[in-house]
Amino acid sequence: MKRLIDLFKNKFFLVTIAFAVWMIFLDKDDLYSQYTKHNQVVELEKQRDFLLKETHQVSKDLDELNSNPEKLEKFAREKYLMKKDNEDIFVIVRKKKEE
Repeated sequence: MKRLIDLFKNKFFLVTIAFAVWMIFLDKDDLYSQYTKHNQVVELEKQRDFLLKETHQVSKDLDELNSNPEKLEKFAREKYLMKKDNEDIFVIVRKKKEE
């Protein structure tokens, strides 16, 4: 017990404890903030990886469309409902079953 009282009378120990409490709980970059920032970084890295994959896929599709006129015609017909002058297009929309 005497040793514990002497420890709390030591100004260096008290300053160290106060500094630790300040840095862990009261600072703007406390442990909770660091945890949330780390989670944000992880989510942003996942999003970046997804977008890089999407960008790669889109650039690959663009190269195919630029090099192959048949693919370009198919893409225009499916995506933008384009047609030749003597054609008629019928769009069939299927309703989803309500559950």
